[in-house]
Amino acid sequence: MRVLGVDPGLTRCGLGVVDGGKGRAVRCVAVGVVRTPPDADLAHRLLGISDEVERWMDKYRPEAVAVERVFAQHNVRTAMGTAQAGGVVALAAARRGLPVVFHTPSEVKAAVSGSGRADKAQVTAMVMRLLNLEVAPHPADAADALALAICHLWREPMRARLAEAEARAAEMARTHKARLAAAAKQASANKQATMTKTKKPGAAR
Repeated sequence: MRVLGVDPGLTRCGLGVVDGGKGRAVRCVAVGVVRTPPDADLAHRLLGISDEVERWMDKYRPEAVAVERVFAQHNVRTAMGTAQAGGVVALAAARRGLPVVFHTPSEVKAAVSGSGRADKAQVTAMVMRLLNLEVAPHPADAADALALAICHLWREPMRARLAEAEARAAEMARTHKARLAAAAKQASANKQATMTKTKKPGAAR
């Protein structure tokens, strides 16, 4: 599977394409950063991100898109910009019928480094090791995008199996409940029929 990882942001939006192989094998296909000028108006900044993301999707043909989920930040303006950039990416993917999954920073860190509290330097080091990169992706947004793609490749199969198991369990529960209801209804009908048969004519006046 080929995954496009996106670390959304208005000033810098990290992009990374990773191919998944057998087991946990991963290979870097492309990595980069979309930059927009801080003094430009919001609409044009989002348009710039959208155009570049769509160009990447058309060029590298990912099968899925992994985006970092916005988490609570002290800077509300930064959080809003990150969410808006992520929304633009999700829209571009939806237009192409690509599945989009949002991963939290702690999920990405845990998947790549084994610790949900790893810092950016540790994540970058692990990304380099996993992808056999000789040079660290720069800036950190680019490394984070690759980490997102790796996280998705490793976590999504398990997530899909769990969702399938939960769906099967829910279906079995619905079937069991329906059978119990049908059995109770049949028992009530049988009881009523028995009472009707055994009731003597003229017993109640």
